[in-house]
Amino acid sequence: MSPVFPMLTVLSMFYYMCLRRRARTATRGEMNSRRAIESNTRALPINVEIVQYAKEVLDFSSHYGSENSMSYTMWNLAGIPNVYPSSGDFTQTAVFRTYGTWWDHCPSARLPFKRTPPTFCSQDYVELAFEEPVYPTAVHILETYHPGAVVRILACSANPYSQNPPAEVRWEILWSEAPTKVNGPQARQFTPCIKQINFPTNLIRLEVNSSLLDYYTELDAVVLHGVKERPVLSLKTSMIDMNDIDEDEDEEKYGCGMDTLNKQFSIVTLREWPTNGYFDKLPYELIQLILSHLTVPDLCRLAQTCKLLYQHCCDPLQYIHLSLQPYWARINDTSLEYLQSRCTLIQWLNLSWTGNRGAISVSGFSSFLKVCGSELVRLELSCGHFLNETCLEVITEMCPNLQELNLSSCDKIPPQAFNHIAKVGSLKRLILYRTKVEVGRSLFDFCS
Repeated sequence: MSPVFPMLTVLSMFYYMCLRRRARTATRGEMNSRRAIESNTRALPINVEIVQYAKEVLDFSSHYGSENSMSYTMWNLAGIPNVYPSSGDFTQTAVFRTYGTWWDHCPSARLPFKRTPPTFCSQDYVELAFEEPVYPTAVHILETYHPGAVVRILACSANPYSQNPPAEVRWEILWSEAPTKVNGPQARQFTPCIKQINFPTNLIRLEVNSSLLDYYTELDAVVLHGVKERPVLSLKTSMIDMNDIDEDEDEEKYGCGMDTLNKQFSIVTLREWPTNGYFDKLPYELIQLILSHLTVPDLCRLAQTCKLLYQHCCDPLQYIHLSLQPYWARINDTSLEYLQSRCTLIQWLNLSWTGNRGAISVSGFSSFLKVCGSELVRLELSCGHFLNETCLEVITEMCPNLQELNLSSCDKIPPQAFNHIAKVGSLKRLILYRTKVEVGRSLFDFCS
C-alpha cells in the first residue's frame, strides 16, 4: 500500500473533525443567541394590571338631568355600575342632552361652521378622573341603553389630584372612529382596541356623537385598566416602541400636540422659487375660493410653500368664519396671538371647549378680541371655563355688532357678570345653558 493513502486518510479525518467542531460551535452559538433572546424576553418587567372605576366626574358639556338632581346626570358615571348588565331606561345612568338629527333640523338650529375636519364629529364630552395614574391597557365603557355614541377616547398627561400643575398639558387620542349605528338598544360592554401611550394618566375623556341614535344613549360606568410601569413590547412582537418614533406624526394626525399648530401659525420663512407655476395666471378670487375648502392646519402647511400661497393663506378673507373647536387640545394664548393678524375681519368665531386648564388666559383672550372683535357677529364659547367677569366685559366693549353668543356650560362665570351682556344692543340669540345666571334682575336686563 502506497504511503500516500494513509496520509490522505489522516488529512480527511482531520478535515472531517474540523468541520464537526465548526458545526458544533455554530450550533452552540445559535442556541446561546436564542437563549439570550428568550431570556431577555422573559426578563421584561411584568406589571400587575390595575382595574379601577372612575372616581370623579370633572367636566362635561351637557346632560339630560338637572343640576340639582342625580337622575340622568353625568355624575352617575362615577363609581361602580348601578345598572349594568341590565338593559333599559334607568335614571341612575348618565345621559347626554340630545340624540338623533332633530336638534340640527329644527327651525332654531344654528348654521354649522365650515372647514370642520371630517375626522372631528364630536358633539358632547365628559372627563373622568381615576385614583391611580396608569399606562392604559384597556378602557371598558358600560353602555346600558342605545349604545354606539362614543366616537373618541382621550387620555391626559395632567394629574387632576396633583398639587403641582404641569407646565404643559398633553392630550393623546387612545381610540377614534366615525359614528356607527348599533343594531338594538341592548346593553353592552364597549372595549375598543386602544393605542399605547408614553405617559401615565388618570384623566380620561369620552367624546360622543348621538346623531345616528334613535333615542338617548345611556352610560353606566367606565373601567380603566392599566399598569404602573410603562409596558415594553416583547421581542417576539416588536423590537422598537413605535410611540418613540412616530410621536410628531401622531400629533399631526390626531391633533392633540399643543405646540404643533403654533409652529405652523408662526412659520414665516419661505423658500425662494423662480415661479409660482400656473397659480400666477389664476384670478385672485379663484385661488381664494379653492383655499376656502382647506382646514386651518392645511392652510398653515400650504402657506409654507411659496410667497404667493402664503399671501393667500394669511388673507383675512380666509378667516371670516373660524372654528377652533376641533383643535381644542392645541389652542392656547400663543395660538390666538399668531391668529390675530389673520382674523381682523372675522365674523363667526367658535372657541368652544378651548382654553381649559390654563391654556387660554384672560389677558390672552382679551388681547385677541381687542384686535379681532369689531366685526364679530357670532361667538361660540361653550365650556370655556377660563371665562370670568372681565371676559364678558371685554366682549361687550369690543364686539358691538354681536348678534349670537353661546355661553353654555360656562359654569365658572359669577352671576353678577351677566349684567354686562345687557349692554350688547344687537344681541338676538343668547344661550345660557348650565350657567349661574340668576333668575330675576339679570334676565329682566336682557329683555329690556
